[in-house]
Amino acid sequence: MTEKLYYTDMYGKEFDASVISAENGSIVLDRTLFYPTSGGQPNDTGILKTINGDIRIVDVRQEDGTIMHIADGPVTLASGDKVHGIIDWEKRYIHMRYHTAVHIIDGVVNNDYKNGLLTGGQIYDDHARVDFSFDIIDKELISEIISKAQDIVDSGLKVYQREIERSEALKIPGLSRTEPGRQLIEKLPVVRIIEIENFDFQADGGTHVANTKEVGQIEMLKIENKGKGHKRLSFRLN
Repeated sequence: MTEKLYYTDMYGKEFDASVISAENGSIVLDRTLFYPTSGGQPNDTGILKTINGDIRIVDVRQEDGTIMHIADGPVTLASGDKVHGIIDWEKRYIHMRYHTAVHIIDGVVNNDYKNGLLTGGQIYDDHARVDFSFDIIDKELISEIISKAQDIVDSGLKVYQREIERSEALKIPGLSRTEPGRQLIEKLPVVRIIEIENFDFQADGGTHVANTKEVGQIEMLKIENKGKGHKRLSFRLN
C-alpha cells in the first residue's frame, strides 16, 4: 500500500520514495505526493528523478488501493530503486483552488437552498462544473449562489482535514451528500473530512487550499439545463 503523502501534506511539492514495482511504464512507489484521478479531481503530473535520468509522469491512477504512476515511455527501474518526485505544482494548486471552490458552492446550496442539492462535479485545469438537483435554474439564482460563495471566499476561513472512525462518521447526517459517497463511508475504516471552519464539513479525498481567500474570484461561465432535476453550472477562478 502506497503512503498517500498528499493527504497530510497538501502543499508538498517534492518527496523521496522507493520503487515497489515498475512494469510497462507503470510505476508503484512506497509513498507519493502524486494525486491519482479521483472524486472529480484530475491527477497530478510531474517528474521522477532517478539514477538513470528523469521520468515524466503523465497520468496517475488508483486501482484497488494501488497508485500507479504512468510514464510517457519505457522505464528502467527495479524494486528498491530510489526516486525523487517533483509534482507540477502550478497545476496541482489550481486543482486545490477549484476543489475548495466546489465545496464552498456545495455548502451554500446545502445551507440555504433546500429544494436543490449538489449532485456531482468535475475539475479541469481552467474551469470546473457542478451539477444540481434543482428543477428550475436561472441566471438570477446562480448569481445569488455565487455571490454567497464569494462572501465565504473573501471571509478568509481556514480549511483543514481530519480523520474520524467509520462508526462516528455514520452518525453524522450529511457527511456525504451523494449516494456513492455514503456507500463508500460504509466501507472505510477511517473517513477523511475536509472542514471549512464554521461553515461546512464533508467526507472528501481531494486536496484543498488552507484558506478560502486562496480560491480567488468566482466567475460564472454558463448554466445548462441537462433535464429534470439536473442543472449544471460551469465557472472559472480569477
